Amino acid sequence: MRRVSKIAAACFASAALALTASGCGEASTESTTTESTGAADGKLKIGMAYDVGGRGDNSFNDSAARGLDKAKAELGAETKELTAKHGETPADREARLASLAKGGFNPVVAVGFAYKDTIDKVAPQFPKTSFGLVDSISDAKNVDNIVFTEEQGSYLAGVAAALKSKDGKIGFIGGVDLPLIKKFAAGFEQGVKETNPKASVQIQYLTTGTDLSGFGSPDKGKGAAEGMLDKGVDVIYTAAGGSGAGAIEAVAAKKGSWAIGVDSDQAKDPALKKYASVILTSVVKNVDTGVFELAKSVKDGKPLTGTHTYSLAEDGVSLTTTGDHLKDIQGKLDEAKKKIVDGQIKVNTTT
Repeated sequence: MRRVSKIAAACFASAALALTASGCGEASTESTTTESTGAADGKLKIGMAYDVGGRGDNSFNDSAARGLDKAKAELGAETKELTAKHGETPADREARLASLAKGGFNPVVAVGFAYKDTIDKVAPQFPKTSFGLVDSISDAKNVDNIVFTEEQGSYLAGVAAALKSKDGKIGFIGGVDLPLIKKFAAGFEQGVKETNPKASVQIQYLTTGTDLSGFGSPDKGKGAAEGMLDKGVDVIYTAAGGSGAGAIEAVAAKKGSWAIGVDSDQAKDPALKKYASVILTSVVKNVDTGVFELAKSVKDGKPLTGTHTYSLAEDGVSLTTTGDHLKDIQGKLDEAKKKIVDGQIKVNTTT
């Protein structure tokens, strides 16, 4: 079944989100050599290929894992989970996805932009298998592209930052200067400046080009945040995977400063819980919704294909309210959200 976004004319998500800091896994050792639909016995079998960090990263991968857990609980699915390794090759990713398809898992879900080229190559080899690609877009006919309007959630974070900052000095730290991360920066900067035209936003990326270490280097995140704080910045939004933990730690050491998290509710992250009082909010993407909807569509015999942009209107992106730090400005955030949903505010995707 071909599917398109409800707001496709307005929003098109183009790339994907960040890798995270830790954890590793091995490619599957499945020896099966023929494709199976995974439905011969009526049992839904879901294969999940995580990005680096995997289940337990308290961030992007865990959001996908929640969708998998829901499919297990509500659809009775059997599951297999594999995780990317640091420094692996394209052949490693290809082997991981192929092993799941050969093992009869259907759908096979690839979490993160790093799988885009792999999906392009592997999905056509297994036309009876439905693939899910989170945070990037493939033209393969049997792929469900699960993408988000990160810039819209980031715009709201910018509104919050502008309203909470004392002097209008605000910072954004991106893991790598990729198009996807630039969407976060663009939306955030626009939200800040349309709320407080006198405010300034300092934007810094931890690494550039093909160096993806900016997504898994808390020390780099901490150093960048400390540099901003030393210059008077008092609100810092970090979209940098595992590097964000370092930035949050730095903010917590600077009295009167706020951190804004990303991907999952970072105030509830066990590793960051001690810093919850300084985490103003987090911009979350509900990857679990996309994963579950794909799984259900396969079980129903009508597998989703094409691209669905999970938008602010669908609560595909949102701000967390843990700690009630937004309580005093919630009305203004609701107003901004309504204007985005109604089309009165067009959010930038590039700075």
